[in-house]
Amino acid sequence: MAHDLGFWVLQALNALQLSMLLFLLSIGLTVIFGLMHFVNLAHGSLYAMGAYVAASLAAVGGYWMGFFLAPVAVAGVGVLLYSGLIRRMRRAGPMAQVLVTFGLIFALLDLTRIIWGDLALAIDVPASLSGRLTLLGIEYPVYRLFIIALGVAIFATLAFVLGRTQIGAMIRAGVDNDCMAACLGINVERLFFIVFCVGCGLAGLSGAVAAPLLSVTPDMGLQILIPTLIVIVIGGLGSLRGAIAGSLIYGFVQTFGAVLAPQLASVLIYALLAAVLVIKPVGLFPAKG
Repeated sequence: MAHDLGFWVLQALNALQLSMLLFLLSIGLTVIFGLMHFVNLAHGSLYAMGAYVAASLAAVGGYWMGFFLAPVAVAGVGVLLYSGLIRRMRRAGPMAQVLVTFGLIFALLDLTRIIWGDLALAIDVPASLSGRLTLLGIEYPVYRLFIIALGVAIFATLAFVLGRTQIGAMIRAGVDNDCMAACLGINVERLFFIVFCVGCGLAGLSGAVAAPLLSVTPDMGLQILIPTLIVIVIGGLGSLRGAIAGSLIYGFVQTFGAVLAPQLASVLIYALLAAVLVIKPVGLFPAKG
C-alpha cells in the first residue's frame, strides 16, 4: 500500500473533495463571524435546507435546477432570518447569540421534518457528471472532481472580489475595524446584510452539491456543524486564507487518518485542534481585526 501510487492519488482526491465541500460551507460562516462578530450556530441547518430544496427541485426539473435555485432559496431564508432575528441579536453578546442560534437549529430541524418528513431523500448525479475519469492510473468519479473544481472556482472568485474590488476593500475594512469603516462613510449595516445573505447562499450551495453524495436527512446540518467549527478555529476567523487552509488541513487529516490509523482517526483532528488552540489561539490565518 505504501508503494502504490494509485492509493495515494485516490486518498488525495478524496481529501480534496472533502476539503472543498467544507470550504463552501465554512467560508460563509467564517466571514459572518469575522465581519459581524456573530456566532451563528444555525449555519449548518441552512446547509441541510439547501440540500432539501435541491432535492425537491431536482425531482421537478432535474439536478441543475436544484443546483442553481437552492442557493437563491436559502439566501432568501437568510434575508428573513437577518430581518427578523439576527439584526436584533448582533449587540446581545456571544452567549445570547449562541443560545438563540442553538435554539434556531432545532426550530429549522423541526421545520424540515414538517415539510419533508423524516425519510431520507436522494438526488441522482446528472448525466453530464456521471461516470469516471482515469487519472494517474486510477478511475475517479467525475462528480467528485466537479466538487473539487467548484471549490477552487469559488475560492478564486472570492479571492478576486475580496482582493481586487471596491466591495472587497469595504469588507476587509469592516473586518479590521467596523467602527472606523462606518466613520469613513461605508454603510456597514448594508454590508453586514449582503455578507450574511451571501454566506447563507453558499451554505445552500454546499448542501445542493453534497446531496448526491450523502443521504438528505433532517440532522445532516448537526452532523456537519462540528467539522465546520473546527475548520474555522484552525484557519482563523474572518479570513479567506484561513477558511481554505483549515478546510484542507481537516480534509487531509481526516481522510489519511481514517486509512492509515483508523483506530486514531476520531482523535487526530481534535488533537490538532487542541494544538492550534494552545500554540496560536486566533488560528493560523486570522483576519487582522
